[in-house]
This record gives sequence, structure tokens and C-alpha cells, in this order.
Amino acid sequence: MSSPSAQSLLSRTKIFPSFEKLIPYLFILPAGVFLMALMGYPILFAIFMSFQKFTLETLVSKQTQFIGFVNYQRVFANPGFFIALKHSLIFTFASIFFQFAIGLGLAILFSKSFPMSNTMRGLLLSGWQIPSVVTGTIFLWLFNIDYGLVNFILTSLSLIKEPIGWVTQADTALTTVIIVNIWLGIPFNTILLTAGITSLPEDVYEAATVDGANGWQRLIYITIPMLRSTIFAVLMLGFIYTLRVFDVIWIMTKGGPGNATEVLPTFAYRLSFISFNFGQSAAVSVIILAILLVAAIIYLKFAIQEENT
Repeated sequence: MSSPSAQSLLSRTKIFPSFEKLIPYLFILPAGVFLMALMGYPILFAIFMSFQKFTLETLVSKQTQFIGFVNYQRVFANPGFFIALKHSLIFTFASIFFQFAIGLGLAILFSKSFPMSNTMRGLLLSGWQIPSVVTGTIFLWLFNIDYGLVNFILTSLSLIKEPIGWVTQADTALTTVIIVNIWLGIPFNTILLTAGITSLPEDVYEAATVDGANGWQRLIYITIPMLRSTIFAVLMLGFIYTLRVFDVIWIMTKGGPGNATEVLPTFAYRLSFISFNFGQSAAVSVIILAILLVAAIIYLKFAIQEENT
């Protein structure tokens, strides 16, 4: 038996049909307000700061000055910005490529039933639960030039003659942080791709096997085409998450040695908390946001095309 409040709500929806269309939005309104308060306001304030003369002096005096696109002009005139942008792109695309390739291989493996599969899946996902700061600290020890396990194993196997300064040499530092980020992103790719693979119809694979298709042909001509929307979502999410990675790089190298591992987030942090030029730091943050928005628009356009086909 329905309550009086429920009956009154039903009667309202009959009298005002437009109110019925608003009901779903009322359910998501609290979450929307929560996100706008925690994320929307900081983003809007960062955009506001990027057009202001916002330094340590103006922060104390609370007398900011509107200067238009001057912060953006100074950021683009800074050679360090393009170095950070190049490193960000290398870091992002290299990480995404290997995260996806290894994640896809593990997803295909874990989509099949074999002894200890659940245990192995749990061990793989356990690393994802560790905070990034802890992970960066652990790998900083592993790659230490004096007592690191990586150098010990490589020298014991005679693969290198002397220990390598993985995070202290400019020619190996970026590769090292990429390896660490790949390790961090593999479980995420594996989870999403495993869910996509297990949802694929088995009869298609059975028909392909009857027709004589081998495992590689099934992967190229069946699995990947049928997973196209899932793959694109994984790649776009990986791009968004990787481009804004800060904690692992800052823990391991702080953007160094020199600027060998300087990326856009560390460049913005340096402008803000070392140079105390909050306006230019906000401009770099807005540039990162613009790149991510372009990626999100591309993904939405692709998703809409997938639904219409």
C-alpha cells in the first residue's frame, strides 16, 4: 500500500508531465552539487587566477590585477614549458602503449579458467591498492644506485658491468619513471579489458575455431573489433590519468636530474611553490585542462558514433 507522499508525487506527475522528466535529475542533483563544490570551484578559480597577476605579494595583500593573457604569453615564452610538454607526451604515450599491450595480454589470460587464476588476479590487483606515493618510494629504493635490487640482479647476471644511476642520470631517469607508471597502470587496463572480453559472445569464437582460425587471427579479427568501444574508453581514460601524473615523478626525481623528467604537472608545481608565480602556474593548469577536454570531446564523439552504428 503506497504512502500519501508517494500518491501525491504520482498525482503531481500526472498533472505536470514535465515534472516527471525532472525526477531523474533530482536524484543526481546532490552528487552534482558535491562535485561542483569540490571540483568545479577550484577549476573556475584556477581559470580566474590565470588571467590575474597572482604572486606571493598579491596573495598577501589580496590585491590582484587583471592582466589578460600575459601569464599565457610568459608561459609559452618559457623554454621549460615546451620541454615539460615534450616529456609529458613521451611519458603519456609510452605509458599508455605498454599498459594497454600488457593489460590486454593479461586480460586474455585471466578471461580463461586455469588453476590459481583467482589468486594470480588478486595478486595483480593488490599493487593497484597501494598509494602512488608509497609505490614511488618503493621503486626509488629498488632503483637505488648503491643498494637497489634492480642493479644487484643485473650485475649478478652480468647484464651490466657497474650499477646504473637510474633516477640520477638524465639519459635513464625518464625511462625509469615510465617503467614505474606502466607498472601502476597495468591492473587498471587489465580489469576493464577483462570485463570486456568476458562479455563477448562465445559462439563467435566457436564458429571461428571451426573455420580454422588460430589464436592470433581470433584476436585480430574478432576480439579487437568487438572490443573497439572498450579499448577506446581505456585509452582515453589512460590518457587523462597519465597526463596529470605528478606524485610518482615528484617522489622519484622531482622533475630532475636537471629537467630530464620535468612534465607539465611538475612544471606547474615548480612555478607555484618554488617561484611563487601562481598566475603562470594556473595558466599551465588550464592548458592541461584544455588538452584533457579535447581528449574528452574526441571520446564523446567516438562514443556517439558507436551508438549510432
